[in-house]
Amino acid sequence: MAGNDIEVRPYSSAIGAEIFGIDLTEPLDDESWSVIQDAFHTHCVIFFRDQPLTAQQQLAFAKHFGALVEYPFLNGIEGFPQLIEIVKTPQEIRNFGSGWHADMSFSQTAPLGAVVQALEMPPVGGDTMFCNMYLAYESLSEGMQELVARTNGIHDSHEPTNHANSYQGMAKSGKQATERQITVQPLVKAHPVTGRKSLFISPDYCDQLEDMTHEESKPVLDYLEQHATQHAFTCRFRWQPHSIVVWDNRCVMHNALEDDLGARMTGEGFKRVIRRATIGS
Repeated sequence: MAGNDIEVRPYSSAIGAEIFGIDLTEPLDDESWSVIQDAFHTHCVIFFRDQPLTAQQQLAFAKHFGALVEYPFLNGIEGFPQLIEIVKTPQEIRNFGSGWHADMSFSQTAPLGAVVQALEMPPVGGDTMFCNMYLAYESLSEGMQELVARTNGIHDSHEPTNHANSYQGMAKSGKQATERQITVQPLVKAHPVTGRKSLFISPDYCDQLEDMTHEESKPVLDYLEQHATQHAFTCRFRWQPHSIVVWDNRCVMHNALEDDLGARMTGEGFKRVIRRATIGS
């Protein structure tokens, strides 16, 4: 597959691009990888359709972006510790990964990103939203930019068991003997490749600013979340079976929407299964 056969089509004006004309089940040549890598750094999150990757193929593709790491609080699938399955049962309203967040921001070495494949999806529902944290920072007033540039956030993983036991479809995946993680992160980070500054908040994990109380922190963090996740900076992706999504965790937040009205109204909704590889920092 030659790189000049690949089409990169922007998904929204703010973030995301769909990539066509490539078969990810086949090894990538250098030209094709260059096109994908450029799209990843330009659009922050990239989408592929109809890519039925085996576990081995998903790992091979993910390794182009960097060394892979295990998720700290969940066991991988059998034979592939670096791949986890995220499962929502038809009875569950909550999704693992719901709420705006940057992955594992509670880790001192938060991951570069993730490569995720949809294995089982309903005809509608189970969507994920993404927001561009470059734009979130760049559109702040000069005064707010100065404030966040000198401020750190405290990121807390909360109890490790919450990452699995709170979800019926995930309860058997929890790792044993893992420890809670708390770390301090700056609210502004420069991307190591693009050099652009982005806002680094993660509302699911960060609800306090360093040297402030929770009460003092809340108005600032609430404002930054509302600002960053405004419609102009986001896109909403509708998964299909064998969709592949790759996002840059260094400049993107995402939110797995809890949009299963069947489960909410009648107790019987849809099943959703995705398989994820995490790319290390």
